Amino acid sequence: MELIKFEDVNDKIITIREQQVILDSDVAALYGVNTNDINQAVKRNPDKFPDGYIIGLTDNEKQEVATFCGNLRIKYSPVLPNVFTEKGLYMLATILKSEKATQTTIAIVEAFAKMRELSRNWRELNEAPEEERQKSLMAKSGEIMAELLDDGLKPSESEASIELNLAFLKLKKTVKRKK
Repeated sequence: MELIKFEDVNDKIITIREQQVILDSDVAALYGVNTNDINQAVKRNPDKFPDGYIIGLTDNEKQEVATFCGNLRIKYSPVLPNVFTEKGLYMLATILKSEKATQTTIAIVEAFAKMRELSRNWRELNEAPEEERQKSLMAKSGEIMAELLDDGLKPSESEASIELNLAFLKLKKTVKRKK
């Protein structure tokens, strides 16, 4: 069984209605099942998915997702997709029982936790008056960003740097590779 990596989940998180969500088809792919299987599990357990746990996309949102994500399956599907909020994904994890489901759920929880932590750090950075605290928050944010951007490169003899410079945060990631 192939383990799900943090990056696999992080790449599937999108923002809809100011919430971070994952498309039902992407959830299905992560769990290694059909989209219909995910949606049937939800229909069989309606009490586990109150309002706000799953969002049904509108036609306009569907087109937006298809355009921005380049997802042709969604674009040409006659069905309006659902997206799972973080709460919905947690509840889905209580239904799906397999080793792959457990590993996938762990990766999903980690991805959302990192995104929340980064958001908290940025919010606190704006409010922190003392320079030492700002430096500490910027360093921690840089570490989180490095984890989010990590592509699992193995060392070789070449070196590459990626520099992301935001108004309040500068992140530089250097990857050294050995052949």
